[in-house]
Amino acid sequence: MDAWLADARDALAAAAGVPSERLGLSDDDVAVLLDLARIAAHESGERTNAPLLCYLVGRAQGDADLGALADAVRRSTA
Repeated sequence: MDAWLADARDALAAAAGVPSERLGLSDDDVAVLLDLARIAAHESGERTNAPLLCYLVGRAQGDADLGALADAVRRSTA
């Protein structure tokens, strides 16, 4: 995670009252989210859908597996 994103994560964690570690992104998480952003932008034809989809995935995640959510999105665009 680069410095800018780490700073944003820390600010979000502080604002939400959660530990920064809870908002950590593994390399695999980053790859999945970037792939979902690519799918959203290309499949819909609207780049603005990329961050919105990633936001929806974040809202839906809770205890759900990121991979399972990504698979659901991929199935919805097939």
